[in-house]
Amino acid sequence: MLAPMQGLTNSALRNLFAVWIKPDTLFTEFMRVAPGDTSRRLSSTDLNDIVPDEQGTPLVVQLIGHSTGALVAAARIAQNAGAAHINLNLGCPFGRMTTGLTGGGILQRPELLQELIPAMRDVIKGSFSIKLRSGYNNNQQIFSLLPLFESSAVDFIVLHPRTVIQEYNGVANHAITANVVKETSLPVIANGDIRTAEDGLAVLEETGACGLMLGRGAIADPLLFKRLREKDTSQPDRIERAAMLYYYLSEILKRYQNLFCGEQQILGKVKSIVATMSDPEFDRHIKSLKKTRTIRRFSELLDELKGDP
Repeated sequence: MLAPMQGLTNSALRNLFAVWIKPDTLFTEFMRVAPGDTSRRLSSTDLNDIVPDEQGTPLVVQLIGHSTGALVAAARIAQNAGAAHINLNLGCPFGRMTTGLTGGGILQRPELLQELIPAMRDVIKGSFSIKLRSGYNNNQQIFSLLPLFESSAVDFIVLHPRTVIQEYNGVANHAITANVVKETSLPVIANGDIRTAEDGLAVLEETGACGLMLGRGAIADPLLFKRLREKDTSQPDRIERAAMLYYYLSEILKRYQNLFCGEQQILGKVKSIVATMSDPEFDRHIKSLKKTRTIRRFSELLDELKGDP
């Protein structure tokens, strides 16, 4: 699965991955559910993003919010707009997510989930999954939540084995993932710190998880999906890497020029992908791409990369 990543996994990037890489599952960026007394739970932009699949690849709509009534209403709206798969975000650690009962913040009040999870399951006709951290400030909290997820007939969980307050510090503790797999009958998708095929294959073997969710590792190197499927732990050679970078960034640049407005916004969005990349052999190229101020110069640098890997 390609992870939902705010500011990165927009419709243009998902489309490129769907036609080129073909992940088994795609996720939207999280769709923020408006609280309070309003009939507009989801923005018009988010509603336009909702489809059952991207080029034949199932698309999961991820919702984030903190009120049972609002989230249930949003789930209904998303389904009416065409969503076949809905995910609840219980893991986001950033910004106001940690100060309010939204995303990972709701794990501070686990008793609220006793109403929320069954209520969402009741209205969701397609698949219903949950993406969460192992706890708010205690890595063992996940184990107290498993009975609720099971009794509510959640279809699967995606586990990032850090606490919310850890944010992205330290390492993802996949020993916790392994114990969760042993303790639940639910399918578990392992997420966190999977940057190479060797990482991913080790996590699958050590945890018994039924699948992987790839985030920044796959944004930096989309062919990570291919190497995992082929169980290929060798490193791509320089020519292969150069060809991948040229194709990937050229294609996303084309798509972003159709999706976003203004040269600086387009460049900023492409640079957010480049920012995930770390490759000693192409350090000079990557630094130059990050510094470009025009689309024309960015394209010229890509041509140089193609011509002289």
